[in-house]
Amino acid sequence: MPTEKLFYKISEAAEMFSVNISAIRFWEKEFEILKPKKNKKGNRLFTPKDIKNLKIIYHLLKERGFTVEGAKKKLKENKTDTINNIEIVSHLKDIRGFLVNLRKEL
Repeated sequence: MPTEKLFYKISEAAEMFSVNISAIRFWEKEFEILKPKKNKKGNRLFTPKDIKNLKIIYHLLKERGFTVEGAKKKLKENKTDTINNIEIVSHLKDIRGFLVNLRKEL
């Protein structure tokens, strides 16, 4: 993710997760944890906290294959474990990338 901004447009959020804007709007309606601000024009403005919550939603739906209802249930039951799992997966991907690059250099 690039340098952290105060607010992200919906198009920027969609691009970060390679999903359609309509998916972000749908997730906003379905998940209580996602509450973007709206400007006077009604444009959604996502905070860094919203982006983190989008990452959780994306992880559950796209990476883990949960249904929307299953993801909602998982978040209600144990959001902390889900966040920890996302962080672990992210670290493992970073380590794998480092090792792949290291092997190329050998």
